[in-house]
Amino acid sequence: MTATEIITTVIQWGVPLLFAITLHEAGHAFAAKRLGDPTADNEGRVTLNPIKHIDPIGTIVLPALLFFMKAPFLFGYARPVPVSYNRLNTLPRDIAIVAIAGPLANGILIILSALIFNLGVFLPENLQAPFTQMIAISIGINTVLGCFNLLPIPPLDGSKILMVYSPRPIAQAIYELERYGIFLILGILLLMPYISQLLGYNPLASFFTWAIGGVLQLVEPLMKLHCLAVESASCGNLLQ
Repeated sequence: MTATEIITTVIQWGVPLLFAITLHEAGHAFAAKRLGDPTADNEGRVTLNPIKHIDPIGTIVLPALLFFMKAPFLFGYARPVPVSYNRLNTLPRDIAIVAIAGPLANGILIILSALIFNLGVFLPENLQAPFTQMIAISIGINTVLGCFNLLPIPPLDGSKILMVYSPRPIAQAIYELERYGIFLILGILLLMPYISQLLGYNPLASFFTWAIGGVLQLVEPLMKLHCLAVESASCGNLLQ
């Protein structure tokens, strides 16, 4: 890759990833504050400042290494938002609300990305393709981040929702597994090539491909708003 291609790739992937992680973590922090727990707010996490949420290793170094090494999977993480469950107003319901707030923030960012896509018609023709690619990457990243976090694997958000609505013994087991969650996730990712070989397909890749395709179909009307409004001939190139 040339220097220009590297810079373009870093921008096209880095900017959407930074926004996706920032809004995801800020969503958790905001929900916790509104539901009575000021822990995250006291640490300055109710903010759209990405510096407050990124982990230098997990958010920058690890994903970059995996990407440029052409690893079979990409993985990264942000600084977890601290939540004191005993300070929430209504237990256990508020635990689930705080958990769902992160993926919900990614959903909002998907909608905003689809709307921003329409601004591409105002760009010079040579910038339209890189811009639309970045928007497509943003929609893909937020879809994967939101869906991945909804998987019921500790310490992902889906496990907290499952914990709230499970019988007490199962909820306790999920809670205890959280401390080992990172090893569970890494284990699944490392075993996925062997699981894929056994099944004849990659279940995670198939799931995310299906999810991204479904989300794109849902937001496609939003990505054509400007074209429908002005019937601009330039929209033909932008939507291809």
